Amino acid sequence: MNPLLDFSGLPRFDEFRPEHVTPAVDELARENRALIERLAADAAAPAWDTFVTPLEDAAERLARAWGQVAHLNAVMNNPELRETYNANLPKITQYETELTQHPGLFDKFKRLKASAGFERLERAQKKFIDNQLRDFRRGGAELPPGKKRRFTEIRDRLSRLGSRFDDNLLDTTNAFAHHIEDEREIAGIPADVAQAAREAASRDGKAGFKFTLHAPSYLPVMQYAENRGLRELMYRAYVTRAAEFGNSEWDNTSLIIEIVKLRQELAALLGFAGFAEYSLEPKMAETPAQVLGFLNKLAVRARPYAERDLAELAHFAREELGLDRLEAWDLAFASEKLRLKRYAFSEQEVKHYLPETKVLPGMFRLVEQLYGLAIAPAEAPKWHPDVRFFAIRERGGDTVGQFYTDLYARASKRGGAWMDEAVPRRRTAGGIQKPAAYLNCNFAAPVGGRPALFTHDEVITLFHEFGHGLHHLLTRVDYVGVAGINGVEWDAVELPSQFMENFCWEWEVLAPMTGHVETGAALPRTLFEKMRAARNFQSGLAMVRQIEFALFDMRLHHDFDPHGAKTALELLGEVRNRVAVVFPPAYNRFPNSFSHIFAGSYAAGYYSYKWAEVLSADAFSLFEENGILDPKTGERFRDEILAVGGGRPALESFVAFRGREPRIDALLRHCGLAPP
Repeated sequence: MNPLLDFSGLPRFDEFRPEHVTPAVDELARENRALIERLAADAAAPAWDTFVTPLEDAAERLARAWGQVAHLNAVMNNPELRETYNANLPKITQYETELTQHPGLFDKFKRLKASAGFERLERAQKKFIDNQLRDFRRGGAELPPGKKRRFTEIRDRLSRLGSRFDDNLLDTTNAFAHHIEDEREIAGIPADVAQAAREAASRDGKAGFKFTLHAPSYLPVMQYAENRGLRELMYRAYVTRAAEFGNSEWDNTSLIIEIVKLRQELAALLGFAGFAEYSLEPKMAETPAQVLGFLNKLAVRARPYAERDLAELAHFAREELGLDRLEAWDLAFASEKLRLKRYAFSEQEVKHYLPETKVLPGMFRLVEQLYGLAIAPAEAPKWHPDVRFFAIRERGGDTVGQFYTDLYARASKRGGAWMDEAVPRRRTAGGIQKPAAYLNCNFAAPVGGRPALFTHDEVITLFHEFGHGLHHLLTRVDYVGVAGINGVEWDAVELPSQFMENFCWEWEVLAPMTGHVETGAALPRTLFEKMRAARNFQSGLAMVRQIEFALFDMRLHHDFDPHGAKTALELLGEVRNRVAVVFPPAYNRFPNSFSHIFAGSYAAGYYSYKWAEVLSADAFSLFEENGILDPKTGERFRDEILAVGGGRPALESFVAFRGREPRIDALLRHCGLAPP
């Protein structure tokens, strides 16, 4: 049996082959189309059980099958899989477009909304139907035939361009390697990073050290290498990925303009003034002006702190490091030196207290205590030997959900960290289908027989992604379209993930999840206090940088003319001139690697990170008031935020938990951007 067509349990990754993809996609699309025509032709009045449930069954089967393919393409990329993924992606896009434009289905949903039975449905079911009607309109269901055809062409082309954007970035990242034979040239680089580089060179049959643009290799070089020439070489390679300076086949420049043009045209077909307006329709924020106002307000508050941060760093670099001019490739290095002098600790010192063997169980203990759960290893087919699998159960023993962790970087895996759903929760004839999730990171793998060591920033990343996972896994909504993260406004979907980050700064949470990799000793309280003191080190610079990206994204999709003479890079320059304090060299091509907005789901939505950070900081402030590990507050957060998913508006869920609407004060306080 084709493993992609088996929905009786977890994915059969150990049996997957690229040749399974096309037959599975074709069969499921064919079956689903036949079902859609039967449902649309049925003269009976539409009801949830006879109309929505069969549609949800069919949609879930295709989504689960294709989700496995997309997941493997992201974490085990190879030429054969990439080819079959890109060959079938247009089929998926075409099917989804047909679905959202189907007049018979649209009519059925409108009739269901107007029926007497609608009022007897659960609130989550009503929300699902309302979302469907909105998405039919957003999918072009009300367009005349000619515009529908063009709308379909645009969606297909955009899906291809997004996939190619990511492929180009992965290829250009993998293509770069810098070998060093003289150990003196890597002075300052931590021993574990140097050992990993030595092992990488050995695998290539070379002596010395191999450095790449993958995060576990690149970031420590930028932060610790005394060799300024090495830092500059690595920086230039990193910020010119997928740009015109290298292989022309991997240049994303023309893709950026085409993507923005097509998005603008798609929005215009639906009657929106621009793509930003289209993007914001299903979000909490209502208009581009509101988002721009929010970001500019944050920029006004953050910029003085950023200017202070930069002035202090430049003074330190000049007086202590002999760097008269602070270049882009000096920033991370000088910042780490200043942090070390000011707070008398380094990230590397902390890292040795955070082995994976302590961090992962510690994170699980926190979740168990907050939400009354138990997490334990379990068995499931895997796609790579590094993958681990876990089950979450209520303390009474019932399984709530299951999840995979894939934590280490490798050449076949796209960069960054992300959570995705493997199986959604839903009610079936056999009972409740338990959800499953993927948690993916790009940390350095174990070397020299020791467990993987995480920086504190990497621990924060892990907590962030597990927050997304808990949102998916702890839902109590039984309808896929509004269960877990589904149906949640995009600018609120980061609330549970950013909320989890806060616990990484609490002694009673962090201390039990530490143990020195050599001695087993717990993190000293004095070292933790130094970390806390340094928490907001250069927070102004960090805040302004995120605002810069968010403003660029919103303006690119709001008031930028992709048909004009101005380039996206020039627009980014304008944004920097208004809000930034750090200006990179002219060859920097940041937009060419901005996958979040050109290959992901954050177009005209990157502001969501800051928007949701307001929500998450304010939500966490209730734990600060009641007790960081207070189980009653944890139960309330689970019940009012995690369990309801997209079954009601995010603002209602926040108010139900916090007792009032969100305030910005906690975020500014957490970031050190509020007056004492």
